[in-house]
Amino acid sequence: MYKSTLLKVSVLLIATSIIQVAASEVNLYSARKEALIKPLLDKFTQETGIRVNLVTGKADALLKRLQSEGRNSPADLLITVDAGRLYRAKKAGVLQAVSSKLLTKAIKPQYRDPEGYWYGLSLRARVVMYVKDQVKPAQLETIEALADKQWRGQICIRSSSNIYNQSLVASMIAAKGVEKTEAWVKGLVANFARPPAGGDRDQIKAAAAGQCSIAIANTYYLGKMLSGKSRAQRAAATKMAIFWPNQQDRGVHINLSGAGITKASKNRENAIKLLEYLLSAEAQKWYAQANFEYPVKSGVEISALLKSWGDFKADTLNLSQLGALNPAAMKLMDRAGWK
Repeated sequence: MYKSTLLKVSVLLIATSIIQVAASEVNLYSARKEALIKPLLDKFTQETGIRVNLVTGKADALLKRLQSEGRNSPADLLITVDAGRLYRAKKAGVLQAVSSKLLTKAIKPQYRDPEGYWYGLSLRARVVMYVKDQVKPAQLETIEALADKQWRGQICIRSSSNIYNQSLVASMIAAKGVEKTEAWVKGLVANFARPPAGGDRDQIKAAAAGQCSIAIANTYYLGKMLSGKSRAQRAAATKMAIFWPNQQDRGVHINLSGAGITKASKNRENAIKLLEYLLSAEAQKWYAQANFEYPVKSGVEISALLKSWGDFKADTLNLSQLGALNPAAMKLMDRAGWK
């Protein structure tokens, strides 16, 4: 009798131990590269004892994977880039709404989903970059002014299939309406120096090489080029300067990277803990400095390089609108001949 009871207790203890081990983990799908997120995840594990199982991949591929896995997905948390993609994930039904006083307090309303399906982690600005010895800041004013004829053959920008550009156009629709935005896009396309090709770094390199005098790109790409190992990229980046457009009206276009708890999450509480950790001041500071983005949480110190670019006024549009207006933006860009 004693041995039987002891055996049952031992089995129960082993089973409880296995459950506790399984419960002390969280599965993360991340569109951010491992080097940009792993140090934070390791620190989170050290502080909480919760192991993070990381899967990285392209943003669109991860969304498709979540859709195909459905309720059987092992993922608890999705980190991806661009508010448009977060909106798509919400509409695809792969995220669930969560409520957290910490998240609500840390993040301004425009940088989180109104219903709690996703929350911003870091901010990026899509700006006008110009070749220092070819363009004077006094010649620049607004993003809309880039449709003026004075910039004919002077603008480098990536294709309309890029969601960063789709979100830029969506923000214009929110501010100006479809008709005025379409007229602007037609003027912008007429001023392209070359057919759109490559990523944001390619636009910066093309401008530095004399193919155009203005490049539209996210600020963190310039930061990566200035601090990277490639001598050629550093040389190209040093020829460029940042201009913050629309400072006298709505402010510069802002986008973000963000995260949401998956609908299929089996470790929901751990996923919420990880998301809250990524919004801590320490994590925000490291995350922003490692990737040259801006903290989504107010009051967090930014890197010396970001400080050197100066302060700017940011558009306060709720970024969920970038996703809601994405279909209209894509149709408009197609009509305007933006390839």
